[in-house]
Amino acid sequence: MKETINKFEELLITLKDHISTSTDAELNHKPSPEKWSKKEILGHLCDSAINNLQRFMEIQVAEKPYRIRQYERDELVIANDYQNSEIKEIKDLLLAINNRIKTVISQQTSETLDYEIELYDGKISDLKFLMK
Repeated sequence: MKETINKFEELLITLKDHISTSTDAELNHKPSPEKWSKKEILGHLCDSAINNLQRFMEIQVAEKPYRIRQYERDELVIANDYQNSEIKEIKDLLLAINNRIKTVISQQTSETLDYEIELYDGKISDLKFLMK
């Protein structure tokens, strides 16, 4: 998992740099009314990270195989109103949640990485797959 953590750290640095060098106009631009702006995409990444962190924690104590629940990504982006949120708030949340995920991943053992999960399609996998 060390390689996964290292790659994750690199992606977080790249993401932070990209946000820092983007203009408000670039982040707020919606290609069309039904398409997400870059700011909304970043918000979606926050929602995804929140859901993954919860999954990673729940699997530690839940009955196995742990069933992965889907979440309504489009509805969450609207409910969180990322389009009208401050980019600093979104960036800070995204980095904080993902740094927490990185810590959780680094604490896993070979036993916990083997915890079984049930994917949306009913297939069985493991926590290692989900984390990677």
